Amino acid sequence: MGALAVLLASCAGRMEAPGSVTAPAPTNALAAGVRPGPAFASLPVGAMDAGAALAGFAESCPKLLVREDVSGLTRAEDWQSACAASATWSQGDASRFFATYFETVRVGEGAAFATGYYEPDIAGSRDHIPGYDVPVYGMPDDLVRARDGDAERLDNGRMPVGRYDEDGHFTRYYDRAAIEDGALEGRAPIIAWARDPVEVFFLQVQGSGMLRAPDGKVMRIGYAGQNGHGYTAIGSLMRQRGLLGDGPGQYAASMQGIMQYIRENPQEGAALMRENRSFVFFRELTGDGPVGALGVTVRAHASVATDPKFVPLGAPVFLDLDRHEADGLWVAQDTGGAIKGANRFDTFWGNGEEARATAGDMTGRGNALLLLPKGTLARLGAL
Repeated sequence: MGALAVLLASCAGRMEAPGSVTAPAPTNALAAGVRPGPAFASLPVGAMDAGAALAGFAESCPKLLVREDVSGLTRAEDWQSACAASATWSQGDASRFFATYFETVRVGEGAAFATGYYEPDIAGSRDHIPGYDVPVYGMPDDLVRARDGDAERLDNGRMPVGRYDEDGHFTRYYDRAAIEDGALEGRAPIIAWARDPVEVFFLQVQGSGMLRAPDGKVMRIGYAGQNGHGYTAIGSLMRQRGLLGDGPGQYAASMQGIMQYIRENPQEGAALMRENRSFVFFRELTGDGPVGALGVTVRAHASVATDPKFVPLGAPVFLDLDRHEADGLWVAQDTGGAIKGANRFDTFWGNGEEARATAGDMTGRGNALLLLPKGTLARLGAL
């Protein structure tokens, strides 16, 4: 699922002295190092917060128990006792559940950075009606993963996605500009039509959303795939160009500020959006909410996107930030293109105007604790 963080990603880097050697970044949580945190019972977790986290954890368990943990911290059997108990444990006594089955750990230094995302609710229709002229595409039939030997493997070991041209050669897929100019005609289904291209762009950033027709009917859509081009954070571009900030003529460094700039400068804004060559394709969802990378519905104020190399998907997380509305227990149920590295989180706030405002302005720093099944640290220490 996409995240607002990619819009505002900083381009600032750390300057190295000539001849200095930068240590490679840790590849997962085990490489980053883990150490014990405080007892769960000492954490300021309210009953409602704990209850929502218990519900999210229980819903995650069927996926958690069969998913390989690429963080290097846990094995499927480590979660079995907690998952079995979660199925019947009372949400009203959820704090005792977490105190009974979990220990807290810090990954690396535990210094957390959190942003927010939400489920957009925009004007859209299944049918092409007047005023609704922006196509929402499903997966193209010619978007494929390269066969072995036809392209170089990605850093994760997988073959890249793209297309085969008329001569049978593998090549990159059409980028955003080409797609907006009609490259997908006859190649991809149009599953719906939207009213506002700016809202569709931000819906792609979020990765899921609701299309609300003039008659009030709602179609919920979610991420189906992507064209294989890397994401370019337009917020970072605006910052480099002096468009974001607190000075005269600058726009607020938030989703709202970026949208304001695009709307007030339509020609420049359209060109700016095209600089993000990445393009997302959608599918219709039938559940009661957007589905995260774990394969379960994400819940407002309870689900968080993380980097699965540093947080096992399905694991509870405790955040203590300078943005106190994001403090408390969350469950890792999603991922995001900009959510990379240790202690990087993207908090989910649901849908509606309040969720949109909170997510668009969410930037929090503080500390994070990962909740792992009791005995995990002892087992890792014995390796």
